[in-house]
Amino acid sequence: MIRYDCRFPVLICFLVVATGLPSAAAADGPNVLFLICDDLNCDLGCYGHPLVKTPNIDRLAARGVRFEHAYCQYPLCGPSRASFMTGLYPDQTLIHRNSVYIREHVPNVNTMSQMFRDVRYTAARVGKIYHYNVPKHIGTSGHDDPYSWNYTINPEGRDVHEEGQIFSLVPGSFGGTLSWLAADGTDDEQTDGIAAHETSSVLRRHAKSGESFFLAVGLYRPHTPYVAPKKYFGMYPVEKIKVPTVPSGYFDTIPNGARISVTRKKQREKLVGGLAEQAIQAYYASITFADAQLGKILQTLDETGLAKSTIVVFTSDHGYHMGEHGHYQKTTLFENAAHVPLVIAGPGVEAVGQTASTPAEMVDFYPTLAELAGLDIPEFLSGVSLLPALKDASVRPRESALTQYSNGYSIRTLHYRYTEWGDGGTEGSELYDHQSDPAEMHNLAGGVEHKGVVAELSGMLHARIAQAKQPPAGLKQNVFDNKRRVPQKNPRSSAVR
Repeated sequence: MIRYDCRFPVLICFLVVATGLPSAAAADGPNVLFLICDDLNCDLGCYGHPLVKTPNIDRLAARGVRFEHAYCQYPLCGPSRASFMTGLYPDQTLIHRNSVYIREHVPNVNTMSQMFRDVRYTAARVGKIYHYNVPKHIGTSGHDDPYSWNYTINPEGRDVHEEGQIFSLVPGSFGGTLSWLAADGTDDEQTDGIAAHETSSVLRRHAKSGESFFLAVGLYRPHTPYVAPKKYFGMYPVEKIKVPTVPSGYFDTIPNGARISVTRKKQREKLVGGLAEQAIQAYYASITFADAQLGKILQTLDETGLAKSTIVVFTSDHGYHMGEHGHYQKTTLFENAAHVPLVIAGPGVEAVGQTASTPAEMVDFYPTLAELAGLDIPEFLSGVSLLPALKDASVRPRESALTQYSNGYSIRTLHYRYTEWGDGGTEGSELYDHQSDPAEMHNLAGGVEHKGVVAELSGMLHARIAQAKQPPAGLKQNVFDNKRRVPQKNPRSSAVR
Protein backbone atom coordinates (compact mmCIF):
# COMPACT_ATOMS: atom_id res chain seq x y z
CA MET A 1 0.00 0.00 0.00
CA ILE A 2 1.26 3.49 -0.84
CA ARG A 3 0.05 6.74 0.67
CA TYR A 4 1.03 9.97 -1.06
CA ASP A 5 0.87 13.28 0.69
CA CYS A 6 1.62 16.76 -0.64
CA ARG A 7 2.98 18.29 2.53
CA PHE A 8 3.42 21.75 1.02
CA PRO A 9 0.35 23.89 1.82
CA VAL A 10 -2.28 23.38 -0.87
CA LEU A 11 -2.64 27.06 -1.77
CA ILE A 12 1.08 27.45 -2.31
CA CYS A 13 1.21 24.24 -4.34
CA PHE A 14 -1.44 25.74 -6.61
CA LEU A 15 0.38 29.05 -6.93
CA VAL A 16 3.63 27.38 -7.96
CA VAL A 17 1.80 25.69 -10.83
CA ALA A 18 -0.46 28.58 -11.80
CA THR A 19 1.99 31.47 -11.75
CA GLY A 20 4.87 29.78 -13.52
CA LEU A 21 7.42 30.25 -10.75
CA PRO A 22 10.81 28.66 -11.52
CA SER A 23 10.63 24.89 -11.33
CA ALA A 24 13.11 22.55 -9.66
CA ALA A 25 14.87 22.32 -12.99
CA ALA A 26 16.25 25.79 -12.27
CA ALA A 27 18.69 24.21 -9.81
CA ASP A 28 22.04 23.39 -11.38
CA GLY A 29 23.87 21.70 -8.50
CA PRO A 30 24.21 17.98 -7.83
CA ASN A 31 21.24 15.92 -6.69
CA VAL A 32 21.15 14.46 -3.18
CA LEU A 33 20.01 10.96 -2.23
CA PHE A 34 19.87 10.70 1.56
CA LEU A 35 19.53 7.08 2.72
CA ILE A 36 18.96 6.24 6.36
CA CYS A 37 18.18 3.03 8.22
CA ASP A 38 16.40 2.95 11.56
CA ASP A 39 18.24 1.65 14.65
CA LEU A 40 21.21 0.40 12.63
CA ASN A 41 24.57 0.05 14.36
CA CYS A 42 27.91 -0.61 12.68
CA ASP A 43 27.43 -4.37 12.39
CA LEU A 44 28.23 -4.15 8.68
CA GLY A 45 30.67 -5.82 6.37
CA CYS A 46 32.49 -2.59 5.49
CA TYR A 47 32.91 -1.87 9.22
CA GLY A 48 34.58 -5.23 9.73
CA HIS A 49 31.78 -7.35 11.15
CA PRO A 50 32.72 -11.00 10.60
CA LEU A 51 29.19 -12.32 10.10
CA VAL A 52 26.72 -9.70 8.84
CA LYS A 53 26.30 -9.57 5.06
CA THR A 54 25.86 -6.07 3.58
CA PRO A 55 27.19 -6.26 0.01
CA ASN A 56 25.37 -3.16 -1.24
CA ILE A 57 26.47 -0.86 1.57
CA ASP A 58 29.97 -2.26 1.13
CA ARG A 59 29.93 -1.40 -2.59
CA LEU A 60 28.76 2.13 -1.82
CA ALA A 61 31.65 2.51 0.62
CA ALA A 62 34.05 1.35 -2.09
CA ARG A 63 33.00 4.22 -4.34
CA GLY A 64 32.82 6.82 -1.60
CA VAL A 65 34.33 7.73 1.76
CA ARG A 66 33.52 5.67 4.85
CA PHE A 67 33.71 7.52 8.15
CA GLU A 68 35.15 5.31 10.86
CA HIS A 69 34.21 7.61 13.74
CA ALA A 70 30.77 9.13 13.12
CA TYR A 71 28.45 9.72 16.09
CA CYS A 72 24.88 10.71 16.79
CA GLN A 73 24.06 13.60 19.09
CA TYR A 74 21.33 11.74 20.99
CA PRO A 75 20.81 7.94 20.93
CA LEU A 76 17.04 8.09 20.49
CA CYS A 77 15.13 8.41 17.21
CA GLY A 78 13.19 11.65 17.65
CA PRO A 79 15.92 13.86 19.14
CA SER A 80 18.55 12.50 16.75
CA ARG A 81 16.46 13.02 13.62
CA ALA A 82 15.43 16.54 14.64
CA SER A 83 19.09 17.29 15.29
CA PHE A 84 20.58 16.23 11.97
CA MET A 85 17.71 17.64 9.91
CA THR A 86 18.23 21.07 11.49
CA GLY A 87 22.00 20.94 11.98
CA LEU A 88 21.47 21.80 15.65
CA TYR A 89 22.28 20.04 18.90
CA PRO A 90 19.42 18.63 21.01
CA ASP A 91 20.01 21.38 23.58
CA GLN A 92 19.34 23.85 20.76
CA THR A 93 16.27 22.14 19.25
CA LEU A 94 15.14 21.51 22.86
CA ILE A 95 14.02 18.03 21.76
CA HIS A 96 15.11 15.30 24.15
CA ARG A 97 12.30 12.78 23.67
CA ASN A 98 10.26 11.20 20.91
CA SER A 99 6.93 12.33 19.45
CA VAL A 100 7.78 16.03 19.20
CA TYR A 101 7.32 18.13 16.07
CA ILE A 102 10.44 20.20 15.47
CA ARG A 103 8.52 23.46 15.04
CA GLU A 104 7.05 23.18 18.50
CA HIS A 105 10.45 24.32 19.77
CA VAL A 106 12.21 25.96 16.80
CA PRO A 107 9.32 27.29 14.69
CA ASN A 108 11.35 29.29 12.17
CA VAL A 109 14.14 26.80 11.52
CA ASN A 110 15.09 26.10 7.90
CA THR A 111 15.68 22.35 7.65
CA MET A 112 18.26 20.61 5.51
CA SER A 113 15.79 19.72 2.79
CA GLN A 114 14.30 23.22 2.91
CA MET A 115 17.70 24.62 2.01
CA PHE A 116 17.48 22.68 -1.26
CA ARG A 117 13.86 23.66 -1.85
CA ASP A 118 14.88 27.30 -1.52
CA VAL A 119 17.07 26.93 -4.62
CA ARG A 120 14.38 25.12 -6.60
CA TYR A 121 15.24 21.51 -5.93
CA THR A 122 12.30 19.14 -5.52
CA ALA A 123 12.48 17.81 -1.95
CA ALA A 124 10.74 14.48 -1.41
CA ARG A 125 10.55 11.93 1.37
CA VAL A 126 9.94 8.19 1.17
CA GLY A 127 9.38 6.48 4.53
CA LYS A 128 10.76 7.60 7.90
CA ILE A 129 12.94 10.69 8.21
CA TYR A 130 11.49 12.45 11.23
CA HIS A 131 10.23 10.43 14.18
CA TYR A 132 7.53 7.78 13.80
CA ASN A 133 6.23 5.32 16.33
CA VAL A 134 7.13 1.94 14.85
CA PRO A 135 5.18 0.00 13.80
CA LYS A 136 1.92 1.83 14.51
CA HIS A 137 2.79 4.98 12.49
CA ILE A 138 4.01 3.12 9.41
CA GLY A 139 1.92 4.27 6.47
CA THR A 140 1.33 7.71 8.02
CA SER A 141 3.38 10.91 8.20
CA GLY A 142 4.19 10.35 11.88
CA HIS A 143 5.85 13.41 13.38
CA ASP A 144 6.98 14.64 10.00
CA ASP A 145 7.72 18.29 9.21
CA PRO A 146 5.43 19.34 6.33
CA TYR A 147 7.57 22.37 5.45
CA SER A 148 10.52 20.15 4.61
CA TRP A 149 9.07 18.53 1.48
CA ASN A 150 7.31 19.14 -1.80
CA TYR A 151 5.71 15.72 -1.46
CA THR A 152 5.99 12.55 0.57
CA ILE A 153 5.35 8.83 0.10
CA ASN A 154 4.35 6.65 3.05
CA PRO A 155 4.77 2.96 2.21
CA GLU A 156 2.89 0.33 4.18
CA GLY A 157 3.56 -3.39 3.75
CA ARG A 158 2.40 -6.73 5.08
CA ASP A 159 4.69 -6.40 8.10
CA VAL A 160 2.21 -3.83 9.45
CA HIS A 161 -0.73 -6.17 9.02
CA GLU A 162 0.85 -9.34 10.38
CA GLU A 163 1.51 -8.15 13.92
CA GLY A 164 -0.42 -11.12 15.27
CA GLN A 165 2.33 -13.41 13.97
CA ILE A 166 5.21 -11.50 15.57
CA PHE A 167 6.94 -12.96 18.63
CA SER A 168 7.59 -10.41 21.38
CA LEU A 169 9.22 -10.66 24.80
CA VAL A 170 6.22 -8.63 25.98
CA PRO A 171 3.18 -9.99 24.13
CA GLY A 172 1.46 -7.29 22.07
CA SER A 173 4.38 -4.84 22.42
CA PHE A 174 6.67 -4.35 19.43
CA GLY A 175 8.30 -0.95 18.86
CA GLY A 176 10.14 -0.66 22.17
CA THR A 177 10.46 -4.37 22.89
CA LEU A 178 12.60 -7.09 21.37
CA SER A 179 10.29 -8.74 18.84
CA TRP A 180 10.77 -10.53 15.54
CA LEU A 181 9.25 -12.50 12.70
CA ALA A 182 10.70 -14.63 9.90
CA ALA A 183 8.04 -13.60 7.42
CA ASP A 184 6.41 -15.37 4.53
CA GLY A 185 6.33 -13.72 1.13
CA THR A 186 8.76 -11.58 -0.81
CA ASP A 187 10.83 -8.47 -0.18
CA ASP A 188 8.47 -6.45 -2.34
CA GLU A 189 5.56 -7.06 0.05
CA GLN A 190 7.37 -5.57 3.03
CA THR A 191 7.22 -1.85 3.83
CA ASP A 192 10.87 -1.31 2.99
CA GLY A 193 10.53 -3.29 -0.21
CA ILE A 194 7.69 -1.01 -1.27
CA ALA A 195 9.83 2.00 -0.31
CA ALA A 196 12.65 0.75 -2.57
CA HIS A 197 10.22 0.32 -5.46
CA GLU A 198 8.72 3.79 -4.98
CA THR A 199 12.15 5.38 -4.65
CA SER A 200 13.23 3.77 -7.91
CA SER A 201 10.14 5.17 -9.60
CA VAL A 202 10.92 8.67 -8.30
CA LEU A 203 14.50 8.40 -9.55
CA ARG A 204 13.36 7.33 -13.01
CA ARG A 205 10.98 10.28 -13.20
CA HIS A 206 13.74 12.72 -12.30
CA ALA A 207 16.13 11.11 -14.75
CA LYS A 208 13.55 11.67 -17.48
CA SER A 209 12.53 15.21 -16.47
CA GLY A 210 16.00 16.49 -15.57
CA GLU A 211 14.65 18.11 -12.39
CA SER A 212 17.15 18.40 -9.56
CA PHE A 213 16.17 16.66 -6.35
CA PHE A 214 16.83 16.14 -2.67
CA LEU A 215 15.37 12.70 -2.05
CA ALA A 216 15.35 11.36 1.51
CA VAL A 217 14.60 7.66 1.96
CA GLY A 218 14.07 6.27 5.44
CA LEU A 219 13.91 2.49 5.82
CA TYR A 220 12.23 1.08 8.94
CA ARG A 221 14.46 -1.91 9.43
CA PRO A 222 16.26 -3.04 11.45
CA HIS A 223 14.05 -1.27 14.04
CA THR A 224 11.91 -3.63 16.10
CA PRO A 225 10.01 -5.67 15.31
CA TYR A 226 12.80 -7.34 13.35
CA VAL A 227 10.73 -8.49 10.38
CA ALA A 228 12.30 -9.88 7.23
CA PRO A 229 11.51 -12.69 4.78
CA LYS A 230 12.61 -16.12 5.97
CA LYS A 231 15.52 -16.38 3.55
CA TYR A 232 17.40 -13.68 5.47
CA PHE A 233 17.04 -15.54 8.76
CA GLY A 234 18.50 -18.59 7.03
CA MET A 235 21.72 -16.65 6.41
CA TYR A 236 22.42 -16.56 10.14
CA PRO A 237 22.19 -19.99 11.82
CA VAL A 238 21.68 -19.49 15.53
CA GLU A 239 24.60 -21.80 16.33
CA LYS A 240 26.93 -19.18 14.81
CA ILE A 241 25.54 -16.35 16.91
CA LYS A 242 27.68 -15.20 19.84
CA VAL A 243 25.89 -13.47 22.71
CA PRO A 244 27.98 -10.84 24.55
CA THR A 245 28.59 -11.53 28.22
CA VAL A 246 29.06 -9.23 31.20
CA PRO A 247 31.54 -10.16 33.95
CA SER A 248 30.39 -10.44 37.53
CA GLY A 249 30.53 -7.13 39.36
CA TYR A 250 30.66 -5.08 36.15
CA PHE A 251 27.71 -2.82 37.02
CA ASP A 252 29.49 -1.71 40.21
CA THR A 253 32.28 -0.17 38.12
CA ILE A 254 30.15 2.42 36.32
CA PRO A 255 28.23 5.50 37.57
CA ASN A 256 24.57 5.23 38.45
CA GLY A 257 23.48 7.06 35.30
CA ALA A 258 25.30 4.57 33.10
CA ARG A 259 24.01 1.65 35.16
CA ILE A 260 20.42 2.85 34.81
CA SER A 261 20.82 3.24 31.05
CA VAL A 262 21.88 -0.37 30.52
CA THR A 263 19.58 -2.05 33.03
CA ARG A 264 16.32 -0.11 32.79
CA LYS A 265 14.54 -2.38 30.27
CA LYS A 266 15.21 -5.71 32.00
CA GLN A 267 14.85 -7.47 28.63
CA ARG A 268 18.06 -9.42 29.07
CA GLU A 269 16.47 -11.24 32.01
CA LYS A 270 13.86 -12.72 29.64
CA LEU A 271 16.37 -13.81 27.00
CA VAL A 272 16.68 -17.41 28.14
CA GLY A 273 16.49 -20.72 26.34
CA GLY A 274 18.15 -19.48 23.16
CA LEU A 275 16.06 -16.32 22.82
CA ALA A 276 19.14 -14.08 22.88
CA GLU A 277 20.58 -15.92 19.88
CA GLN A 278 17.23 -15.67 18.10
CA ALA A 279 16.98 -11.92 18.74
CA ILE A 280 20.46 -11.31 17.37
CA GLN A 281 19.74 -13.57 14.39
CA ALA A 282 16.60 -11.54 13.64
CA TYR A 283 18.50 -8.24 13.94
CA TYR A 284 21.17 -9.45 11.51
CA ALA A 285 18.49 -10.74 9.13
CA SER A 286 16.80 -7.34 9.17
CA ILE A 287 20.09 -5.60 8.39
CA THR A 288 20.73 -7.79 5.36
CA PHE A 289 17.12 -7.33 4.22
CA ALA A 290 17.52 -3.54 4.48
CA ASP A 291 20.81 -3.77 2.58
CA ALA A 292 19.03 -5.59 -0.25
CA GLN A 293 16.48 -2.78 -0.54
CA LEU A 294 19.26 -0.20 -0.60
CA GLY A 295 20.85 -2.22 -3.38
CA LYS A 296 17.72 -1.87 -5.52
CA ILE A 297 17.76 1.89 -5.06
CA LEU A 298 21.45 2.20 -5.87
CA GLN A 299 21.04 -0.04 -8.91
CA THR A 300 18.35 2.33 -10.23
CA LEU A 301 20.69 5.25 -9.62
CA ASP A 302 23.27 3.53 -11.83
CA GLU A 303 20.81 2.41 -14.50
CA THR A 304 19.38 5.90 -14.94
CA GLY A 305 22.79 7.54 -15.14
CA LEU A 306 21.97 9.64 -12.07
CA ALA A 307 24.92 8.25 -10.10
CA LYS A 308 27.23 10.68 -11.90
CA SER A 309 25.28 13.72 -10.70
CA THR A 310 23.98 12.54 -7.29
CA ILE A 311 25.56 12.84 -3.88
CA VAL A 312 24.66 9.76 -1.83
CA VAL A 313 24.68 9.84 1.98
CA PHE A 314 24.08 6.61 3.88
CA THR A 315 23.69 6.51 7.65
CA SER A 316 21.53 5.52 10.64
CA ASP A 317 19.83 7.66 13.28
CA HIS A 318 21.96 6.22 16.11
CA GLY A 319 23.74 3.05 17.15
CA TYR A 320 22.35 -0.01 18.91
CA HIS A 321 23.22 -2.61 21.54
CA MET A 322 22.68 -6.30 20.95
CA GLY A 323 23.75 -7.61 24.35
CA GLU A 324 26.86 -5.48 24.87
CA HIS A 325 27.04 -4.19 28.46
CA GLY A 326 24.09 -6.49 29.14
CA HIS A 327 21.81 -4.14 27.17
CA TYR A 328 19.63 -4.37 24.07
CA GLN A 329 18.53 -1.49 21.85
CA LYS A 330 19.62 2.16 22.34
CA THR A 331 19.65 5.06 24.90
CA THR A 332 23.11 4.73 26.41
CA LEU A 333 26.30 6.77 26.17
CA PHE A 334 28.44 3.79 25.24
CA GLU A 335 30.03 3.40 21.83
CA ASN A 336 27.40 0.85 20.79
CA ALA A 337 24.56 3.39 20.93
CA ALA A 338 26.46 6.51 19.86
CA HIS A 339 28.47 5.16 16.90
CA VAL A 340 26.73 5.34 13.51
CA PRO A 341 27.68 4.19 10.02
CA LEU A 342 28.36 7.01 7.56
CA VAL A 343 29.24 6.75 3.88
CA ILE A 344 29.26 9.68 1.46
CA ALA A 345 29.77 9.19 -2.29
CA GLY A 346 29.25 11.09 -5.53
CA PRO A 347 30.25 14.45 -7.05
CA GLY A 348 32.85 16.30 -5.01
CA VAL A 349 34.06 13.18 -3.21
CA GLU A 350 37.70 12.73 -4.17
CA ALA A 351 39.02 10.28 -1.58
CA VAL A 352 37.15 7.42 -3.25
CA GLY A 353 37.37 4.07 -1.50
CA GLN A 354 39.14 5.53 1.52
CA THR A 355 38.29 5.63 5.21
CA ALA A 356 38.15 8.97 7.00
CA SER A 357 39.54 8.85 10.51
CA THR A 358 38.18 12.20 11.67
CA PRO A 359 35.51 12.31 14.34
CA ALA A 360 32.23 13.31 12.70
CA GLU A 361 28.82 14.27 14.00
CA MET A 362 25.39 13.99 12.45
CA VAL A 363 24.93 17.78 12.73
CA ASP A 364 27.71 17.91 10.13
CA PHE A 365 25.47 16.49 7.39
CA TYR A 366 23.73 19.81 6.76
CA PRO A 367 26.82 22.02 6.22
CA THR A 368 28.59 19.24 4.31
CA LEU A 369 25.77 18.89 1.79
CA ALA A 370 25.50 22.67 1.49
CA GLU A 371 29.16 22.97 0.60
CA LEU A 372 29.12 19.98 -1.75
CA ALA A 373 26.17 21.54 -3.59
CA GLY A 374 27.83 24.95 -3.77
CA LEU A 375 25.26 26.58 -1.47
CA ASP A 376 25.82 29.10 1.30
CA ILE A 377 26.05 27.46 4.72
CA PRO A 378 23.34 28.94 7.00
CA GLU A 379 24.70 30.93 9.92
CA PHE A 380 22.59 29.15 12.55
CA LEU A 381 24.14 25.71 11.96
CA SER A 382 26.24 24.12 14.68
CA GLY A 383 27.93 21.45 12.57
CA VAL A 384 31.08 21.69 10.49
CA SER A 385 31.55 20.70 6.86
CA LEU A 386 33.22 17.33 6.31
CA LEU A 387 34.19 18.27 2.75
CA PRO A 388 37.93 18.49 3.60
CA ALA A 389 37.82 14.82 4.67
CA LEU A 390 35.96 13.90 1.46
CA LYS A 391 38.84 15.35 -0.53
CA ASP A 392 41.62 14.00 1.72
CA ALA A 393 40.60 11.24 4.13
CA SER A 394 43.50 12.03 6.47
CA VAL A 395 42.20 15.54 7.23
CA ARG A 396 40.34 16.04 10.51
CA PRO A 397 37.75 18.84 10.54
CA ARG A 398 36.93 17.79 14.12
CA GLU A 399 38.91 16.62 17.12
CA SER A 400 35.97 15.17 19.03
CA ALA A 401 32.31 14.13 18.78
CA LEU A 402 29.64 14.98 21.35
CA THR A 403 26.70 12.78 22.39
CA GLN A 404 24.20 13.33 25.21
CA TYR A 405 21.52 11.27 26.90
CA SER A 406 19.42 11.94 29.98
CA ASN A 407 21.64 13.96 32.34
CA GLY A 408 24.87 12.71 30.81
CA TYR A 409 27.25 14.03 28.17
CA SER A 410 29.96 12.08 26.41
CA ILE A 411 32.87 13.07 24.22
CA ARG A 412 34.67 10.75 21.82
CA THR A 413 38.20 11.46 20.60
CA LEU A 414 40.22 9.08 18.47
CA HIS A 415 41.86 7.71 21.61
CA TYR A 416 39.28 7.99 24.38
CA ARG A 417 35.63 8.17 25.35
CA TYR A 418 34.97 10.38 28.36
CA THR A 419 31.52 10.71 29.95
CA GLU A 420 30.13 12.76 32.82
CA TRP A 421 26.78 12.32 34.56
CA GLY A 422 25.05 15.15 36.40
CA ASP A 423 25.98 18.83 36.37
CA GLY A 424 29.74 19.01 35.96
CA GLY A 425 30.14 15.30 36.56
CA THR A 426 28.70 15.40 40.08
CA GLU A 427 27.07 12.00 39.54
CA GLY A 428 30.13 10.22 38.26
CA SER A 429 32.35 9.91 35.23
CA GLU A 430 33.73 7.29 32.84
CA LEU A 431 36.95 7.05 30.86
CA TYR A 432 37.65 4.36 28.27
CA ASP A 433 40.88 3.87 26.34
CA HIS A 434 39.86 2.71 22.86
CA GLN A 435 43.34 1.52 22.00
CA SER A 436 43.26 -1.13 24.73
CA ASP A 437 39.54 -1.39 25.47
CA PRO A 438 37.36 -0.82 22.37
CA ALA A 439 34.43 -2.57 24.10
CA GLU A 440 34.45 0.08 26.87
CA MET A 441 34.33 -2.43 29.71
CA HIS A 442 37.05 -0.97 31.98
CA ASN A 443 36.26 2.43 33.49
CA LEU A 444 39.56 4.23 34.12
CA ALA A 445 38.11 7.50 35.42
CA GLY A 446 38.97 6.84 39.07
CA GLY A 447 42.60 5.89 38.51
CA VAL A 448 45.34 8.23 39.75
CA GLU A 449 47.42 7.45 36.65
CA HIS A 450 44.68 8.89 34.41
CA LYS A 451 44.05 12.07 36.42
CA GLY A 452 45.69 14.28 33.80
CA VAL A 453 43.75 12.70 30.93
CA VAL A 454 40.48 13.12 32.84
CA ALA A 455 41.22 16.79 33.55
CA GLU A 456 42.02 17.48 29.90
CA LEU A 457 38.98 15.66 28.54
CA SER A 458 36.69 17.16 31.17
CA GLY A 459 37.72 20.64 30.06
CA MET A 460 37.15 19.69 26.45
CA LEU A 461 33.74 18.20 27.28
CA HIS A 462 32.59 21.29 29.19
CA ALA A 463 33.60 23.52 26.28
CA ARG A 464 31.65 21.29 23.87
CA ILE A 465 28.58 21.33 26.13
CA ALA A 466 28.67 25.13 26.32
CA GLN A 467 28.85 25.28 22.53
CA ALA A 468 25.93 22.88 22.19
CA LYS A 469 23.78 25.03 24.47
CA GLN A 470 24.29 28.27 22.55
CA PRO A 471 21.00 29.63 21.19
CA PRO A 472 21.13 29.27 17.40
CA ALA A 473 21.56 32.58 15.59
CA GLY A 474 18.31 34.02 14.29
CA LEU A 475 16.07 31.22 15.54
CA LYS A 476 13.29 31.43 18.07
CA GLN A 477 13.26 28.79 20.80
CA ASN A 478 10.03 27.82 22.54
CA VAL A 479 10.35 26.23 25.98
CA PHE A 480 7.12 24.51 27.02
CA ASP A 481 5.53 24.00 30.37
CA ASN A 482 4.75 20.36 29.59
CA LYS A 483 1.91 20.22 32.09
CA ARG A 484 -0.02 23.01 30.37
CA ARG A 485 1.69 22.88 26.94
CA VAL A 486 2.12 26.65 26.83
CA PRO A 487 5.28 28.41 25.64
CA GLN A 488 7.62 29.86 28.22
CA LYS A 489 10.53 32.21 27.68
CA ASN A 490 13.84 30.44 27.14
CA PRO A 491 16.27 32.10 29.55
CA ARG A 492 19.10 31.46 27.08
CA SER A 493 17.23 32.71 24.02
CA SER A 494 16.89 36.30 22.95
CA ALA A 495 14.41 37.58 20.40
CA VAL A 496 14.83 36.45 16.82
CA ARG A 497 18.09 37.93 15.59
